Amino acid sequence: MPLTPLDIHNKEFTRKWKGYDEDEVNEFLDQVIKDYEMVIREKKDLEEQVDQLKQKLGHFTNIEETLNKSILIAQETAEELKGNASKESKLIIKEAEKNADRIINEALTKSRRISMDVEEMKKQAKVFRTRLKMLVEAQLDMIKTDDWDQLFDTELGEELELEESET
Repeated sequence: MPLTPLDIHNKEFTRKWKGYDEDEVNEFLDQVIKDYEMVIREKKDLEEQVDQLKQKLGHFTNIEETLNKSILIAQETAEELKGNASKESKLIIKEAEKNADRIINEALTKSRRISMDVEEMKKQAKVFRTRLKMLVEAQLDMIKTDDWDQLFDTELGEELELEESET
């Protein structure tokens, strides 16, 4: 067990003949007590500082651990976000490709249908033209017949007689 200032103060030495000067020893012991008390106080102060520094160190160690964990979590989250973004972009691209294929197929189908409709209209126009031509030719043939000439040659009176005799 370490010596205390009180132990030094209470220490009694045995007396011998021709010993040290008692006042000188007492003054020296008083000085030792003062120095020893000062060393003890300094030691206590230093121990308190050490404790405070240990607490601060513990606090900063906790902060460091928390920051390290936060960094790891942030990195993991960033990687996860990157992966999700990559997956989402691939899905968007696939969806866009599907839509593009669908639009192209619809356009091709419409184009084919329109082309078929145009061809059908051409056929119908040819048929109409042929029929119209036949109708016009038939009308021309009717105009070219001799019946018209007879009609112009007969007189109005003759026509009335013909009609009365027929009745």
